[in-house]
Amino acid sequence: MRVLVVEDEQSFAETLRRGLIAEGFSVDLAHTGTEGLWAASEHAYDVIVLDIMLPGLSGYEVLKRLREAEQWTPVLMLTAKDGEYDEADAFDLGADDYLTKPFSYVVLLARLRALLRRGAPVRPAVLTVADLRLDPAARTVHRGGTPIELTAREFGLLEFLLRRRGEALTKTEILQHVWDAHYDGDENVVEVYIGYLRRKIDTPFGAHTIETLRGVGYRLRED
Repeated sequence: MRVLVVEDEQSFAETLRRGLIAEGFSVDLAHTGTEGLWAASEHAYDVIVLDIMLPGLSGYEVLKRLREAEQWTPVLMLTAKDGEYDEADAFDLGADDYLTKPFSYVVLLARLRALLRRGAPVRPAVLTVADLRLDPAARTVHRGGTPIELTAREFGLLEFLLRRRGEALTKTEILQHVWDAHYDGDENVVEVYIGYLRRKIDTPFGAHTIETLRGVGYRLRED
């Protein structure tokens, strides 16, 4: 899923980006509060990782403005400070979770997945279509009672298709949400990974979950 990381320490931000990409997330970076506010206002994200101490606008101000604009994307706040008042301020402004640096990367992943599960009220904890089930928190996929092993990228692609099931999705949309908003490689990589998915979730089970829409892209069938 698509994550915005707003962090002014560029080497730390890049480390986070690489780690999250390895886990199947699509990640955008912003290094100032102003850039972060613009990105969060202009693009759709599933979760935002927001540092408090930022140039331009503080993380507090970015969060305040987002909530005032009724933008309810889950926000996990980061800070080098360690104080209960900082945490209280973050929650008072509408933060969904809070981590103090330094923190465990494993804990960060767990917190992000918990926020994704809670997300918007309409987002189910387990995504299903027919007998295909994907659990974002446990990172598992089953067809009927059979577990299916997917790579991080395949998992991210299937999760995106499931969250948008029944919708016609272009390769560009898929690239932006599953790869990266700034990906500049061949868009046919989507076709390659759709093929990988079909061989794992459909072919062995005689199913036809993913449709190709000529001239448009792909759709995950709701039936």
